[in-house]
Amino acid sequence: MTVPLTRDALAARTGIDADAAPVRIVHLGLGHFFRAHQAWYTARSVDAAEWGIAAFTGRSAGIADTLQGQDGLFALVERGAEGDGVEIVTSLVEARPGTDTARLVELVADPAVAVITLTVTESGYRLTPDGTPDLGDAALAADLEVLRGGSSADRGPQTALGRLVLALDARRRADAGPIAVVSCDNIPGNGAFVRRGATALAEAIDPALADWMRTEVSFVSTSVDRITPHGDESPGAVADAGWEDHAAVVTEPFADWVLAGDFPAGRPEWESAGARFVDDIEPWEHRKLWLLNGAHSILTFAGLPRGLETVADATADAHCRALVEAFWSEAVQCLPAGTEHVHYREQLIERFSNPRIVHRLSQIAAEATVKAQFRFAAVAERSVAAGRDAEGSLQALGTWIAWVLDGPSAPDARADEVAAAAASIDPVRSLLGLVSPMLAADTVAVARVRAAASLRPTLARRAS
Repeated sequence: MTVPLTRDALAARTGIDADAAPVRIVHLGLGHFFRAHQAWYTARSVDAAEWGIAAFTGRSAGIADTLQGQDGLFALVERGAEGDGVEIVTSLVEARPGTDTARLVELVADPAVAVITLTVTESGYRLTPDGTPDLGDAALAADLEVLRGGSSADRGPQTALGRLVLALDARRRADAGPIAVVSCDNIPGNGAFVRRGATALAEAIDPALADWMRTEVSFVSTSVDRITPHGDESPGAVADAGWEDHAAVVTEPFADWVLAGDFPAGRPEWESAGARFVDDIEPWEHRKLWLLNGAHSILTFAGLPRGLETVADATADAHCRALVEAFWSEAVQCLPAGTEHVHYREQLIERFSNPRIVHRLSQIAAEATVKAQFRFAAVAERSVAAGRDAEGSLQALGTWIAWVLDGPSAPDARADEVAAAAASIDPVRSLLGLVSPMLAADTVAVARVRAAASLRPTLARRAS
C-alpha cells in the first residue's frame, strides 16, 4: 500500500521532523539535476533545518504544480548496478513556475535569503562566448526592453539571466544586503562568466544597479557531477518504499560538488554532506568537463551513427571506447600537475557501464555545438599551443563534424550557423571555425579533423 507523499505523511511514517525549513535559498531551473544535486546536498547538511529552498522552473509550470502538491517533497532513487536506494528529499519547500516573477522578486528582496543557485544549460544563459549578453537573441533583447520599463513591461522577463537581474535589482531597492549567486553548470569559470553577463545586462538597464552588483553580489564558481538522466523515473522503486510520488528522480550513487567563492550572507554547511570548498576551481571543473562530459559527447557522436542508444551501450563498444581513451590521454596532459585523474577515470568507466542508469545518447546530443567548443576544442587549442600531439581531441572534433553532416535532429541554439557552415564549400573548416577560429586557421589541424571526419575539401556544397 502506498501513501501520497506529503510532510505530514512523512512525519507520521518515519517519526522525524518534516517541517519545512525557512526559505533562505532561491533556485532558478527546477529540473532533475537540481533535485538530485543541490537540493540533495542541502537536505543532507547538518544545518538543513535552517535552509529551505524555493525553486522556479525554466519554462513549464507542470513540475512546479506537482511538487507544490507534495509539499516540495520528492523521492530520489539512487540506482546502482546491484539495486536501488530510495531517499525522500526535504529541502525544497516551495515550487513555482518561472513566470511567477512577483514571487521571485519578493523572495530575493528578503534579507533572510542568502543564496541564489542556478542550473542553466550552456546556451540557456544567452551569452556570447566572452560572457556578454547576446542581444541578437530575441528573447534576451525582449527582456532588456522589459527591464528598462519599455512597452513590453506588462510581462516579466522570460530568460534566466533577465529574471536573475530583475531579482537582484529588487534586492538592491530593498537594501536587503549582499547575496551569493552560485552557477551549477558545465561552463568553465561559470561564476566569472555569469558575473560578466549579469553585470553587463544590468549596466544596459541602470548603471547604479551594475555598480551595486559589483560590490554586493558574489558570483561563486562550481564543478557539479552526478549523472541524472531525464525520463528514467522509477515508480516501482518508490512504490516499493511505500510512497505515491509523481516527481521522483533517478540518479547514480556517485555525487561530487566543488565550490570556489564567497558567501557574504551565509550558506548551508554543504561540506558536511560531502561538498568541497577550494581556492581554485579550474582544475576540478576541467577534470569533470573534459573527462566526464567530453567522454559523454564522444560516445554520443560516435555511438548514435552505430545504432547505439545509451551511454552504457557506447561504453561497451570498442570503437567508441577507443576514441574516449585517446581523448582522455590527451586531456589529462592539459590538467595542472597534481590533479588526480587515474582513479577518477576508473570511476567514470564504472559509472558509464552501469546498465541500470538509462542515459540516452539522444539526450546528450542537444546543444552539440557549444559542447564541442568547451569539451573538445578547448583541449585541442591547449595541446596545439603547448606543442603536444592533439590527435585525441581532433578525432573528437572530426567525429562531431561527421555526425553533424549526417543530419542530426537534436536541438541546438546555433542551428542556423551550423546549417550554413554545413552547406559551405568546405564544411569541415567552416564547422571547425564555429567552435575554434584558431584551429580553423591551422592547416595541419584542419587536415587531421578532415581525416577523422572522412571528408575532402572538394565535398560538394550541401543543400540547405
